Amino acid sequence: MASVERAVEILLVEDSPHDMELTLHALRRNNITNHIKVVRDGAEALDFLFGAGAYAGRRVDDAPRVILLDLKLPKVDGLQVLQRVKGDQRTRAIPVVVLTSSREERDIVESYQLGVNSYIVKPVDFAQFTEAVRQLGLYWILLNQPPAA
Repeated sequence: MASVERAVEILLVEDSPHDMELTLHALRRNNITNHIKVVRDGAEALDFLFGAGAYAGRRVDDAPRVILLDLKLPKVDGLQVLQRVKGDQRTRAIPVVVLTSSREERDIVESYQLGVNSYIVKPVDFAQFTEAVRQLGLYWILLNQPPAA
């Protein structure tokens, strides 16, 4: 029997309870609700992805289909998480979408230099935010073809 952790399709890395709820609501509203794991900081994201800490024993090759990553995170920031994910052969192929409020050019440039697959600035308007998350889910979960394992 597969464990809950193994079935994760979306890893949401978000420290803001408000933004987390908005994202989950937008995914649910668009019937993209299966197998979402939420972690609250960069250190927990790395532990989950690499099977360390509270996730010791979790297999690295049981990777999510997509990572939705905020940049402004406690403990380990999003750019450091991105660097680690894209710098490791075992996790490099996981699509990472930065979903952040940062419009700073240096964050955008550095994210792409580190290998981000997409950079989306969170819209302030709820309807726009819901639509952005809907499109993210539809593309990365339903349309994108990941490499064969």
